[in-house]
Amino acid sequence: MPGGPRQRGRYHHGDLPSALLDAGLEQLATTGPARFSVAEVARRVGVSTAAPYRHFTDRDGFLAAVAARAADRLATALAAAADGEDDPRDRLAAAAGAYAAFVAEQRLGIDVIFSPALRGARDADLAAAGRAVMGRFLEPAREIAGDDALELTEQVVALAHGYATLDADGFLTADRVTDAPTADRARRAARALIDGVAGR
Repeated sequence: MPGGPRQRGRYHHGDLPSALLDAGLEQLATTGPARFSVAEVARRVGVSTAAPYRHFTDRDGFLAAVAARAADRLATALAAAADGEDDPRDRLAAAAGAYAAFVAEQRLGIDVIFSPALRGARDADLAAAGRAVMGRFLEPAREIAGDDALELTEQVVALAHGYATLDADGFLTADRVTDAPTADRARRAARALIDGVAGR
């Protein structure tokens, strides 16, 4: 019947799986993987708690799909930042800045994408999306550091994630060191690190 409880969510969203994933991203950013609740996502979208399971096999499958969407969006942001940069040092530093900006705004980064809570899902889409994210760091790092590319990637990602989380917690906006955006700070710091490695 029009207006009845069975219709309140299903017909307000032309693409219910996409609406669920978007709501899942919002919740994941707030709660993290360990406290992620499918029922809460359903409530946000306005559908029954059973509705998500018509599109996703179980909680872990849904959580993996949400994390994969976050990883896809992060990979896209990293690619856009590095677009047009010929020098691998510039590409890697740009990726660091874009990562810091994305995580500070979205509260979703490698700590979520590669969370131990998601390992049991063994989700192929999430694995591919995670590789795409790390590839944006690892590919230029290989050009710069060769066999030491993994170490350089770890250092750059840790630096970028540190800037992102400090920014998200308000620390960098209150420190009065500089008015530069956090993404610019992370990019400059990463470039200094990269240049040090390249100059060894």
